[in-house]
Amino acid sequence: MIDFSNPLAGMRQAETSVNQIATRLANPASDTVDLSAEMVALMTARNSFAINTKLAQTEDQMMKSAWSVFA
Repeated sequence: MIDFSNPLAGMRQAETSVNQIATRLANPASDTVDLSAEMVALMTARNSFAINTKLAQTEDQMMKSAWSVFA
């Protein structure tokens, strides 16, 4: 059985970050929003999501390889 809990938790965290950034951009609390900081945060969330997606794919491939040995 594959345990996808870690990659899924990372994806959820990335999603939460993107939602928080979108909220800040849509409803700025002040007159100014630091767009460069928000862009860095978006890129970080994107990279986190991509890394966790690759982790899930790698786990899946490893399990397929392991099962093919026993098949």
